[in-house]
Amino acid sequence: MDKLRAMVTGIHGYVPEYRLTNKELESLVDTNDEWIMTRTGIKERRILKGENQGTSVLGIEAVKGLLEKTGTDPLDVELIICATVTPDMPFPATANIIADKVGAKNSFSFDIGAACSGFLYALQLGAQFIQAGTHKKVIIVGADKMSSIVDYQDRTTCILFGDGAGAVLLEPTTESLGIVDAILKADGSGESFLHMKAGGSRRPATQETVANREHFAYQEGTSVFKFAVTNMADVSAEVMERNKLTGDDVAWLVPHQANKRIIDATANRMGVGPEKVMMNIERYGNTTAATIPLCLWEYESQLKKGDNLILAAFGGGFTWGAIYLKWALDPK
Repeated sequence: MDKLRAMVTGIHGYVPEYRLTNKELESLVDTNDEWIMTRTGIKERRILKGENQGTSVLGIEAVKGLLEKTGTDPLDVELIICATVTPDMPFPATANIIADKVGAKNSFSFDIGAACSGFLYALQLGAQFIQAGTHKKVIIVGADKMSSIVDYQDRTTCILFGDGAGAVLLEPTTESLGIVDAILKADGSGESFLHMKAGGSRRPATQETVANREHFAYQEGTSVFKFAVTNMADVSAEVMERNKLTGDDVAWLVPHQANKRIIDATANRMGVGPEKVMMNIERYGNTTAATIPLCLWEYESQLKKGDNLILAAFGGGFTWGAIYLKWALDPK
């Protein structure tokens, strides 16, 4: 039997309508458009507004669009994995909610939390079910409502994050397409530099933790930047080297959209020119687990069957990784 690989046979994304611009942020914190653009490359970000609106709302829209676009019967979906650090609630899993609302009654589903690397972790995990020959239709969702854990009194973090979701359908192939290789890493010593101080089992919510604003994302920016620049670039270069790829062989770098300077450093290390780098950070900011699928969704019309893509990310944990993906679809 020929070796099975997991290929992406569909991609769809969703972002909320509301645009939080740099100009509006100027009225909330001591910042300005030039300062934000120079340091991050972000002009605006999308925010999910309304009562009782969780990350599942974003994921549901992305998966509904994916099912319609690929002509997939939701009853044929066997597994849904949702990468998120902003679940609707501790349980049930946001993936469970998504599966129910899209009619995927025959699937099992669960969440995975690896911060900004979550989509890569989930993609590789989902691919294992395809490669094992046990599943034929697997949906991977990257979704986060970062506005729910951002402190809009902290100018160092509130400028960075937005809300959004992206989803891909994985199916088996015996062609030389799909997920070829992956390198995934983690280092728990990075906890102190990027985390949420309270709200988990170690420090459950109290009046004190709420009053001290400890239920928001905390980041020590300088340290995170240094780790991200080094590790995201190193792992991208490593996956290229072990697959004997040069910068000329890579059609696209698909980087996590955290900071333009980190993206530029990764591309430089890989020997990939800016014309080969997917970028939408200016319009969406950092949507955590959603950034990579949102890039694939927006650039889909420019992708050709057989294109070599390097997907790369770095996130809280610390987590980081790179996936070598050979695109399986021709432009529609």
